[in-house]
Amino acid sequence: MGRINTNVPSLIAQSNLQRSNDDLQIRLERLSTGLRLNRGKDDPAGLIISERIRSDIEGVQQGIKNAERASSVIATTEGALAEVGDLLNSVRSLIVESANTGGNSAEERAANQLQIDSAIESITRIANTATFGGLKLLDGSQDYILSGVRSSAITNAQVFSANFVGQNDIQVDVSVLASAQLGALYMSGFNAGTGGQVTSSTTLRIAGSLGVGTIEVVSGTTLANLVAAVNNLTAVTGVSASLISASDPTSGIVFNSTEYGSDNFVSVERIGGPSDPAEDTVGIYKAADTYQIGAGTGSIWTEPTAALSTSNRDIGRNVTALVNGTLADSSGLDLSVFSGSISLSLELNEDLATTLNATSSFNITGGGALFQLGPEVNALQQTSIGIQSVASENLGGTLVNGAVAYLNSLKSGQDNDIRSSAARGDFSQASDIIDSSIDEISIMRGRLGAFERNTLQTNVRSLQAAFENLSSSSSVIRDADFAAETSELTRAQILNQASTSVLGLANQQAQQVLSLLG
Repeated sequence: MGRINTNVPSLIAQSNLQRSNDDLQIRLERLSTGLRLNRGKDDPAGLIISERIRSDIEGVQQGIKNAERASSVIATTEGALAEVGDLLNSVRSLIVESANTGGNSAEERAANQLQIDSAIESITRIANTATFGGLKLLDGSQDYILSGVRSSAITNAQVFSANFVGQNDIQVDVSVLASAQLGALYMSGFNAGTGGQVTSSTTLRIAGSLGVGTIEVVSGTTLANLVAAVNNLTAVTGVSASLISASDPTSGIVFNSTEYGSDNFVSVERIGGPSDPAEDTVGIYKAADTYQIGAGTGSIWTEPTAALSTSNRDIGRNVTALVNGTLADSSGLDLSVFSGSISLSLELNEDLATTLNATSSFNITGGGALFQLGPEVNALQQTSIGIQSVASENLGGTLVNGAVAYLNSLKSGQDNDIRSSAARGDFSQASDIIDSSIDEISIMRGRLGAFERNTLQTNVRSLQAAFENLSSSSSVIRDADFAAETSELTRAQILNQASTSVLGLANQQAQQVLSLLG
């Protein structure tokens, strides 16, 4: 070759040297950063999926932090509730002690009342001061906001969780399919000729959900006196009595359980009676449900002799109702629904629960504690829970003489039936309220505990598994394989050195032309 203006071998050597230099730079960059992907040109498709995975990883990491933060909120709330529970137990102990009027002086009961007042005030103080990072926990600010709840239809409503995604409020529709009923028995044998009196002496054993009592009935006892005798034992038996018709002393007697539901019953059994069966005109019957249209109205059966069967026991019936089209679990007048969109508990008013096909509606307009537990902001990765106020004005709601009484009604200076009863030595109503309060706190703690264990902790474990797998997937795409890269680095270094040497030889080859000039 005798041409010197264009050194083709040198150009080839330069080109290969450039490529080996580029490859060497790539290996050095990957080994210095530990990443296979440092810029888009390294792997465009890999970069796209890698960035998506990195976004998922960041969301999962934050979801784990959110769940751990939520768990801390729940733990703080439950700690405050535990203290409220201890105070309620101490109040219950004081009430039981004060009920022992035969062994405690008025001064001792007054001292107990001072402790009760202090404990109730402390409960309200805890409700108003329990906080987490500036969030009020037990004053009702984390509870759901309800609108349109009619006390004539729904006595109490508690919403545990509600999903507002895609809507500003949630309408709750309650429709009664089968009415709640009291256990009820009908006692006949009082005709006009007897003037509404028992014609033969007998003993009645009356049993209910609270206990058993007996009444000695002598010949000539009037219905009114028998009704009064049964009602005097109501606190012992859980059974009340009334005339079927207040204006007709011969109409007979109705024995009712004092509470609705299948857990309550009434049993009236005759022990003894006239030796001659022909003289036995008193019968105890159970009425067909079709004739039982209410309780305490004075006309429970429109035709009591038309659909009666001999029986000495009858149980109540739970209300059956739909809540937003879902068949609710029921117990007496209480309903509960637990679904993905809404979870709540309702205590129906007697008027609504005992009326077939009756309906009522109210709205959940907002509120609740919302927790973002997943990497994406949508309804499936969010959960909410309502935390009710535990102030004494909202705790322990119990129906007393037709009105709902709360824990604060046990304090001194309250002019109500409960305080009046306690002044007479009857602490049963106060005991019912404190028992209801303890149940509410216990249920609330259990619900929060279940939320923490079954929702938050499982969410953390699930997200941690997702984090591990996503990180592994991202590593496969982004991270450098040091074994492979060091091998490629060695190759690039050798090629670089070889290309440099070859380039020197190619440049020297052109000088051989001088030998032709002699």
